[in-house]
Amino acid sequence: MLKSELRKIYKQKRNDLTFEEIQKLQENIYQQIYDLDISQIKTVHLFLTLEKFKEIDTQPIIDYFRSQNKRIVVSKSDFSKNTLTHFYLGKDTEIALNKYGIPEPKNAKKALEKALDLVFVPLLISDEKHYRVGYGKGFYDRFLANCRKDCKKIGLNFFKPISKISDINEFDVALDDVIYPSLLLSKLSFPT
Repeated sequence: MLKSELRKIYKQKRNDLTFEEIQKLQENIYQQIYDLDISQIKTVHLFLTLEKFKEIDTQPIIDYFRSQNKRIVVSKSDFSKNTLTHFYLGKDTEIALNKYGIPEPKNAKKALEKALDLVFVPLLISDEKHYRVGYGKGFYDRFLANCRKDCKKIGLNFFKPISKISDINEFDVALDDVIYPSLLLSKLSFPT
């Protein structure tokens, strides 16, 4: 199926989830993240939740990584270039909504993509080869292409991957894994 069709279908599927369903699905996802071996991870990139799109609430994940003394990085979107700029998220960092309703850091120190050990990626749906369908602007593909080769890229999703996205192109970046509810996940390991 084409990305445009999948985007429409999975936006609707996510929109149809009830508050209670989302809570249960998130708890399963959180537990899988808490079970990861993160001993070699120093810096983690997370997306800030777009509540209006019923994205996975990343605040508990942020709190968990902070409790493990990991540095947290979040991004600002530049819609004129469809790119992301990254910033360290400190406990005193202010978060404000931009004109598109996207939460972004205000008073934060810039972070480089090369500093990232682990990136959690939002998505609408992925396929069995770990390619993803996002919102269609290419922000994350541009960002992920600039990360180190050993940086782990993990998608977070409410839905099980489909067999294939039919219009993958040369600019699409495959993830290393996708965490979704009820996944019997062999523990992801990070090389030392």
